[in-house]
Amino acid sequence: MPKIVFLDSYTTNPGDLDWSALEQLGSVQLYDRTPADQILDRSAEAEILITNKTPLTAETLARLPRLQLICVAATGYNIVDVAAARQHEVPVCNVSGYSTTAVAQQVFAYLLAFANGVTRYSAEVHAGAWTAARDFSYWHEPLTELAGQTLGIYGFGAIGQATARLALAFDMRVIAVHKHPARHATRGVDFVAPDTLWMESDWITLHVPLTEATRGLISTRVLRQMKPSAVLINTGRGELVVEADLRQALEEGTIAGAGLDVLSSEPPPADHPLLGAPNCLITPHQAWASQAARQRLLAGVVENIRAWRAGTPQNVVN
Repeated sequence: MPKIVFLDSYTTNPGDLDWSALEQLGSVQLYDRTPADQILDRSAEAEILITNKTPLTAETLARLPRLQLICVAATGYNIVDVAAARQHEVPVCNVSGYSTTAVAQQVFAYLLAFANGVTRYSAEVHAGAWTAARDFSYWHEPLTELAGQTLGIYGFGAIGQATARLALAFDMRVIAVHKHPARHATRGVDFVAPDTLWMESDWITLHVPLTEATRGLISTRVLRQMKPSAVLINTGRGELVVEADLRQALEEGTIAGAGLDVLSSEPPPADHPLLGAPNCLITPHQAWASQAARQRLLAGVVENIRAWRAGTPQNVVN
């Protein structure tokens, strides 16, 4: 039985999932987290390494002669030097699609939080504002119906498409930017140029991978094209946004708000520019982490190992 080492198992399974399917495939060593100075020591005897965010560099891989397979417990695999792994004939397998439903749901959690003011009004009620009110009902900012509003989706892969389906169920107008509009033509979705999306959307949600072309996508130039009433949502990667520019836009009222599940530094430093920004909802990179999504992720890792053991590796990214 191969030795399987999971270098940072806690975020995948903090205790609410069953490890037995993985344990049937080998001798399993689980580490909640692995500091940089312990990666090599903990990986030394592994034939199969599983990692989520623990980096595996070319230098580390060169010192792991027993290693035969790397499984990334995520869709993104930039934490592994895939070229070095290929040089050592070690396949790198990822898991895609496991969090599609969960992330699309998070997008609408932001939309509804802003549209209905749920967080703000609940806090006011608990602070006594309703108790002191003269009427049975009160509000001091507009309550927004999503029906008829325009949702702009930048990136129309699986998550973008799932988000579009939810938006259409809310009777929203949906526009999207996509490299291959003919391939994913969807009834009720109009594909537009980026500038059109920025200018016409009431809500904008980002669903593109982080590349050199998309890094800093949302800058002052783009923010100034948006409606003053627009809300930006980012559940992709923090680096898609120039965060200092977004802070300035929120402070100046260039746009109305932002809902962010990702930041450029995670966890963020205490002086991060978006901490404390007005009309900015931030959640701690947990859109992907429903129990059902994490169960699918763990099942995907198990299936990748099974396929490799059967001599038919799947989801190989290198």
